Amino acid sequence: MFLENNLSLQSLFFNHQPPDTVLPQNYGILWRMTPRILVVDDEKSVTDLLAYNLRKAHYEVLVAADGRAALRQVRDSRPDLILLDLMIPEVDGLDVCRELRKTSAVPIIMITARGEEIDRVVGLELGADDYVTKPFSVRELLARVKAVLRRSGQEGKEAIPTTTLDGPGDLRLEVEQRTVCVGETPLELTRLEFDLLHLFLLNAGRVLTRERLLEQAWGYDFVGDTRAVDSAIKRLRAKMRLASAEADAIEAVRGVGYRLKP
Repeated sequence: MFLENNLSLQSLFFNHQPPDTVLPQNYGILWRMTPRILVVDDEKSVTDLLAYNLRKAHYEVLVAADGRAALRQVRDSRPDLILLDLMIPEVDGLDVCRELRKTSAVPIIMITARGEEIDRVVGLELGADDYVTKPFSVRELLARVKAVLRRSGQEGKEAIPTTTLDGPGDLRLEVEQRTVCVGETPLELTRLEFDLLHLFLLNAGRVLTRERLLEQAWGYDFVGDTRAVDSAIKRLRAKMRLASAEADAIEAVRGVGYRLKP
């Protein structure tokens, strides 16, 4: 059941994992991190329903339709909680849970049509934090999500505040003064460019999706598409490159978004 070909799950999950968010030692900013939830289910009607209601409850949502995609999402995007269906293609939910628990303590709520006691017991013994059987009440599921996040310390979690953030190429961002320098050279950034750079420095090594960048830097009421993200980052990178080639450490992650190389 585990894998029928020679591709190992370790090669999907363990290789090239981005480090945990590293923040400097002087703390003091106003920044709130929205809990990120990965929904893993091969039924689009289910993922659409869950994504809609989770976003409405102010969670950031990622979606994967099979076990391999789920492991890649965990590796690249570091969710705060996973809603994991058992009956998914490629690698089933139990094996995904088993693989994740080798190195990760990310909370997992299993969702499945299989309601037998043995399935619940196996899932919980593998390390799942909760278990919901289809059909389920969305309101109850949201309550369970909130409870599991609260127990794990993620609900309402605020990023450690900082006043100064250091980056590659002798780059330094002063939060309260809203200034950026590369060495002794000041960078003249727009408000949007400053906020984007601030986001990248807070999450060095972590992939930020275009949707998340839109929500955090532009705001939830922004009317437009993700091409605005590409254009703004292109302008930001050009300014960083002019000051120092080493300072331009932002890289595109194809089909996902961007990250600042640690």
